[in-house]
Amino acid sequence: MISSQFASRVTLVRDKVESFSAYPFHLPAVRTLEHIDLHPKVTFFVGENGSGKSTLLEAIAVSLGFNAEGGTKNFRFGTRVSHSVLNEYIRVAKGFKRPKTGFFLRAESFFNVATEIENLDAEPSMGPPVITFYGSRSLHEQSHGESFLALLNHRFGPEGLYILDEPEAALSPQRQLAVLSRMHDLLLERSQFVIATHSPILMAYPDAWIYACSETGLERIPYAETEHYRVTRDFLQNPERMLRLLLERKDEPLSDDDQDY
Repeated sequence: MISSQFASRVTLVRDKVESFSAYPFHLPAVRTLEHIDLHPKVTFFVGENGSGKSTLLEAIAVSLGFNAEGGTKNFRFGTRVSHSVLNEYIRVAKGFKRPKTGFFLRAESFFNVATEIENLDAEPSMGPPVITFYGSRSLHEQSHGESFLALLNHRFGPEGLYILDEPEAALSPQRQLAVLSRMHDLLLERSQFVIATHSPILMAYPDAWIYACSETGLERIPYAETEHYRVTRDFLQNPERMLRLLLERKDEPLSDDDQDY
């Protein structure tokens, strides 16, 4: 049966890969990949830096027609060719319904997206300025966090497919909670999100699927089993003890309370 969700499964065409010891196929998130299913609403990729989660997310976005540096499918700028070839080796199964809108956010290149919007608006056009769809205020005149919230509140709309790479990068905990609320509104309007994140706040969204990228590959795990949740919980439960452990040096022996940690 054909799925009604916008993107339902990601498959690595392993027969095309010449070597799994070369980049990006040696990355843990790619090396053991055969296929993974995406949640109809929210899918998270989590893991350490270098595990391959952002590379996989980028490949999914490019395979779906988004610009490698971010933006909507109408953006075709490029400041530096840096994306991997992984998109040429994956297939993304799509549903019979097409999204009405969409956006690929890369925290590291969102500045370039903001610049491209200004470049487009500097050209003659019969339509309204592009920035109108982003809140009518230059994204460069706002903080990184404010500009992302403007994107989320003004550009994102119903029945959209949104692929976000570390959206929490410039957001305070309070603003991350605001993102969760806005995401929920969009999900109620039949949108779909695929997100790579380090934020235990964002990945707490109810019923989302979480894929942990580790040295052994990709594994779907419950929220409470993510390292991000466990480390944050342990720190907040006893920050003084955790700080003693982190700041202790060899010439300063651990106290009796910390010997068994």
